[in-house]
Amino acid sequence: MIVSKFGGTSVGTFEAMQRSASIAASDPDRKLIVISATSGTTNDLVALSADDLSSTKREELLGNIEERHMDIIKQCKEREKLEKSFQEQLSELRDHLDFSGRDKKWKDTLYAFGELMSTKIFVEVLKENGVDAQWLDAREVMKTDSTFGNAEPIWDSIQQQAEVHIKRGQAYLTQGFIGSDVFGNTTTLGRGGSDFSASLFAEAVDADTLEIWTDVAGVYTTDPRIVEEAFPIKEISFDEAAELSVFGGKVLHPATLKPAIRGGVNVRVASSSDPDNPGTYIVKETDEKPVIRAISLRKEQTLLTVNSLEMLHQYGFLAHLFKVLAEHKISVDLVSTSEVSVALTLDTAVNAANKVDLTDDVLEELGRFAEVQVEEDLALIALIGNDLQKTSGIGGPLLTSMEDYNVRLVCHGASPNNLCFLVNQDEAEEIVRMLHGKFIKG
Repeated sequence: MIVSKFGGTSVGTFEAMQRSASIAASDPDRKLIVISATSGTTNDLVALSADDLSSTKREELLGNIEERHMDIIKQCKEREKLEKSFQEQLSELRDHLDFSGRDKKWKDTLYAFGELMSTKIFVEVLKENGVDAQWLDAREVMKTDSTFGNAEPIWDSIQQQAEVHIKRGQAYLTQGFIGSDVFGNTTTLGRGGSDFSASLFAEAVDADTLEIWTDVAGVYTTDPRIVEEAFPIKEISFDEAAELSVFGGKVLHPATLKPAIRGGVNVRVASSSDPDNPGTYIVKETDEKPVIRAISLRKEQTLLTVNSLEMLHQYGFLAHLFKVLAEHKISVDLVSTSEVSVALTLDTAVNAANKVDLTDDVLEELGRFAEVQVEEDLALIALIGNDLQKTSGIGGPLLTSMEDYNVRLVCHGASPNNLCFLVNQDEAEEIVRMLHGKFIKG
């Protein structure tokens, strides 16, 4: 059984939907198809959630959503049926916008309209291409807690509901990104959560393979928009891919691989516009294990340095520090310590999957027992590969090649699959280009 997930650009136009439907129809084992909202729709829905939205801007955004979907519907065989269904959804969207309480729960219901609209159309496009897919409301299966905006999946409930709602042999089309809590309220898994949804579905139905169909031909050695010489990787291990996604790889949502690894599901990343290209296979063990496989970049990083003489030869300081961070739900990436200080990197990027908000309340609480310094406009670069902590001859050439740049922090040895360092953001892309040319061969 294959679970196939198609991203927003893969269903963003009628032509894109036709290509994706053709891919789905080409293999009868593709029994569960998960799709995102049409490209641009989620951004419009997020803009509609603004508190200070003018009526003119509201109509403009609603017009964008209507035009985008009607352009597709007009080219479908079941045009009248789809137009009626879509206009009903659009009316529901307008009604929802009139509700006064704009909390996170309200926003999750709003953002879910994108996937619900796209799947109602795509299920008919699939049928036009010979795939007798049944429309499935993901909220019936994807059970989560009530953390609106970034809900946590409840695995036991998902597995139970999958057994009830997903029958072997039947093809299904469902939504990524959305779920529901125990009270039936709509929840979302956070931006980029469609990949995560697909991986959870793949684990729940015991799939052999999870396909992530996107607009690029696989996982690249680095961002090809930064380095022209970057090339797709044919095969990468789960461990490497996990590190790559966490440290800034754009193709996969950071949480995607967890369910796949847990369920022993192989993952394939490929381009819906070039389906004959094999893309990248993510497997437990690879045949080739280069020391450096890829380079990732994550911008908009913050360095938090906490300094206190109380640390000197004392126990409990780090426990106290991380207790404060945990209470404020602040996730830490890299950690470097000395006798009297701790330096922590935080992902403060606007579109980060787990964006950190370093509020005045956090800084004030930390300031009660230590001196606190905050440095912004930094970038995190990670070299991803194999046995980096055991391989001689990496550290020397790396640091030598960095002699013209200021390296603010280095983290090496915690993982055999990555070596990370923090640099000034305005120099980051130049550094990535230099390192790719030096350490990665085509």
